[in-house]
Amino acid sequence: MDLPNIFTKTVAEGVIERINQLTPNSQPLWGTMNAAQMLAHCCVTYEMVYTDKHPKPGLMMRLILKWFVKQQVVTDKPFPKSSKTAPAFLITEQKEFEAEKIRLIDYIKQTQVLGASAFDGKASHSFGMLDDNEWNNMFYKHLDHHLKQFGV
Repeated sequence: MDLPNIFTKTVAEGVIERINQLTPNSQPLWGTMNAAQMLAHCCVTYEMVYTDKHPKPGLMMRLILKWFVKQQVVTDKPFPKSSKTAPAFLITEQKEFEAEKIRLIDYIKQTQVLGASAFDGKASHSFGMLDDNEWNNMFYKHLDHHLKQFGV
């Protein structure tokens, strides 16, 4: 694994501890989302795995995502601050902090319990088949990026 392994209980619990340090009044060090919007934003990755809430991109968009975006998302290279985000990840409406926090923590726990083997060779919503390391990097890097955005 390139990054800490989100599929292990220790790492998942560490991320959850960081989430639990957030409050509804936590302020970002960069960007425009408030804490509740950031939590909802982080849930989108998991919604794409566990729900049908987001339509899959069409063939051309999937090819563009696979060729031009995938390597920015599934490697260990950190995201730049205030980087562009896909439309499905834009959260502009107000969200309820506690509800979004519980939802994100539940998704992290569910993913950890399923484990790396459940994701090895699983197709992602946008990037096609990913191995467990790529899934780990995508999950962990995104969470870590936004938790650092809020100073935790």
